Amino acid sequence: MSATYRERPSGLGGGTVLWTRTADPVPSPAPVLPDGCMDLIWRDGEGGGEGGSGFVVAGPDTRAQEAPAPPGTAWTGLRFAPGTGPAVLGVPARELRDLRVPLDALWPAARVRRLAGEVAGAAHRGAALEAVAARAAVAPDPLHGAVARALAHGRPVAEVARWVGLSERQLHRRALDAFGYGPKTLARILRLRRALARARAGTPLARVAALTGYADQAHLTREARALTGRPVGALLRLTG
Repeated sequence: MSATYRERPSGLGGGTVLWTRTADPVPSPAPVLPDGCMDLIWRDGEGGGEGGSGFVVAGPDTRAQEAPAPPGTAWTGLRFAPGTGPAVLGVPARELRDLRVPLDALWPAARVRRLAGEVAGAAHRGAALEAVAARAAVAPDPLHGAVARALAHGRPVAEVARWVGLSERQLHRRALDAFGYGPKTLARILRLRRALARARAGTPLARVAALTGYADQAHLTREARALTGRPVGALLRLTG
């Protein structure tokens, strides 16, 4: 993403990240890469409709998404760790896969208007957004976090299913509601994230492929294109 992107751990805990982004004066590609997460976003913009201010919910992605906007548009967002978004937003992740929807498509419109007034009038957008999420949240299923952490560490899906006491079919059904897609897709996405983090730290790509479970560098390259539509080199130039 652009150099105006910033993030930090949220006070909500649970792996939630608070992030901000401002559109560059000169529009530039700002792809959002799949990460297994869901986001609650406040957008400050001019005008009404899609160009104005308001809440947006970003579902879990299976592919890279573009985020075009007029220069100066600002976003403040909460990125919920894989498996935790449904406990805040109140809908199964599968219903939002690859979607961007206004919050009033999920919550009563009167409630969303009241919350929008709170955030719009707040001196600190991030704190106001955290307050909205904190009031809405229920305790997430601990199984979801355990599955996400195991897959993030590269454990095979069959092994993870046995570890949590489910069949692979049962795990798949649970994963659709928690993550928006099955555990194998989540594992692929998280593996690519691990690979990109190692490559950005300076590890050669052939070594990255070996360390993160790809058959070889060509396999890593194919997976990067399949999940993002971009070559690895282009992905490494992104900072967000």
